[in-house]
Amino acid sequence: MHRNIFVIFTLFFYIVLFAGCDSGPKIATLGQDTVVLAFGDSLTYGTGAPAGQSYPDVLADLLNKPVVNVGIPGEVSSAGLKRLPKMLDKYKPTLVILCHGGNDFLRRLDREGTIRNLKAMVELIQSHGADVILIGVPKLGFGLDAPKFYTTIAAERSIPFEGEILLDLLSDNSMKSDTIHPNATGYRLMAEAIYEVINKAQQK
Repeated sequence: MHRNIFVIFTLFFYIVLFAGCDSGPKIATLGQDTVVLAFGDSLTYGTGAPAGQSYPDVLADLLNKPVVNVGIPGEVSSAGLKRLPKMLDKYKPTLVILCHGGNDFLRRLDREGTIRNLKAMVELIQSHGADVILIGVPKLGFGLDAPKFYTTIAAERSIPFEGEILLDLLSDNSMKSDTIHPNATGYRLMAEAIYEVINKAQQK
């Protein structure tokens, strides 16, 4: 009887252990021919930092792979959705880091429209055979908060999600160049956070 209890306990332990090791959405391992595409607005472009110090620039050094920066300052999600197919066809990325929605919040655009656009972008990227990492963008107001729909989209599409780094950076004046953009130090921390997500999510 005691032996059976021991066996059951041991099996349960290993099930929990292996489940924990495999937790979270996965992406394909980044190989030699990997193309990483950073798609977004000014937060991707690197507004607020000197040339060469945007998060895609720093991430490229961390990954030791090129990261194509196609961020456009001021772009809203509807414009991003229209632009995305051309970028996917041009660069044929293996991985896309999607950081969008902030300008929709600043312009008080329809929330449901932003959600539809972000969902459509994720689906479009996946339909092109690429993995996606979604970055949550805080919404300004009485304090910073990243809308919960980012988490929902990530869960629905089974993609890795980073929802804390921009919230942390934009809550710390020493990490900002202005009210809505990190400085060079902030972008480095952003790149490091995304690098950690990539490493955790890569399939072994």
